[in-house]
Amino acid sequence: MPSLASNAAWLARSHAAVWHPCTQMKLHETLPLVPVARANGPWLYDFDGRRYLDAISSWWVNLFGHGHPAINAAIGAQLAELEHVMLAGFTHRPVIELSERLAALAPGPLGHCFYGSDGASAVEIALKMSFHYWRNRDRPEKIGFVSIEHGYHGETLGALAVTDVALFRDVYAPLLHAGITVPSPDARLAAPGASARDHALGAAAALEAVLAERHASIAALIVEPLVQGATGMAMYDPVYLARARELCTRYDVHLIADEIMTGYGRTGTMFACEQANIAPDFLCLSKGITGGYLPLSVVLSTDTVYAAFYDDDPARGFLHSHSYTGNALACRAALAVLDLFRDENVIA
Repeated sequence: MPSLASNAAWLARSHAAVWHPCTQMKLHETLPLVPVARANGPWLYDFDGRRYLDAISSWWVNLFGHGHPAINAAIGAQLAELEHVMLAGFTHRPVIELSERLAALAPGPLGHCFYGSDGASAVEIALKMSFHYWRNRDRPEKIGFVSIEHGYHGETLGALAVTDVALFRDVYAPLLHAGITVPSPDARLAAPGASARDHALGAAAALEAVLAERHASIAALIVEPLVQGATGMAMYDPVYLARARELCTRYDVHLIADEIMTGYGRTGTMFACEQANIAPDFLCLSKGITGGYLPLSVVLSTDTVYAAFYDDDPARGFLHSHSYTGNALACRAALAVLDLFRDENVIA
């Protein structure tokens, strides 16, 4: 019988009780899970003492390593004051300070923060906000969403409807809201002799054709700025973002920037949109926001969007919520992460 503290013992218990995400569980009969006992810096340690490099940053969330003393201390101090309070009807210092700092850092006038729990929930929030905005502005016909070929935005139903990865999407297709998919600016798809910029401009021309014909029924375009992650880190020229912003403005369509993966310095600027010098109407953030410590996401929106919901009629408000929206511990961790960016000059 394996020791109760051994890898084998914990693996047996995990197989019996835990249904792991994004996994065909039968594979683990031949490809064992890695049972993690502790972590420090970039390293994970199992129960038998072996260590593993966390090269995937725990699904792209960990920015400064496991067990970072500054983030640990911030969470510990917050735990002594307030762990959580519902954000409907209440507010608290960490969520106020985080909202102010994110608004100050964001590209363009994105001054209003709505919180969720993870990346997919942020995308759901942005899609619903865009849809509801147009209804509040007496444009109920604008219900469609445009997304990019091979894009990924999450696996809840709204997010999956704007995702173009067959493995995740196909089985649930009958449940999904129909949308429009446009060609990807992925530089790998450029014709022989064409540059990444040439290909991006061609993809933007295809987007323009769709918006010119169907903009009256389109609520928003959603993009992964600069890098399409789940399809294989497909990178593209920033000119596509610049053209997308121009076209969305011209045709009165929202631009949703899904920076769940690309945000927080992963492309060399705090937000990938900065490299095209554009501001979206909605900015979705998660993953690195708490340095990999706690689940948190946020959607930043403009004054124009916010004003469409600010009304005496409750039905015109954004009636969307999560139980742990704006959790105080997660917000305090997120503030510590912003402190690290500032104090350690992470983005030179």
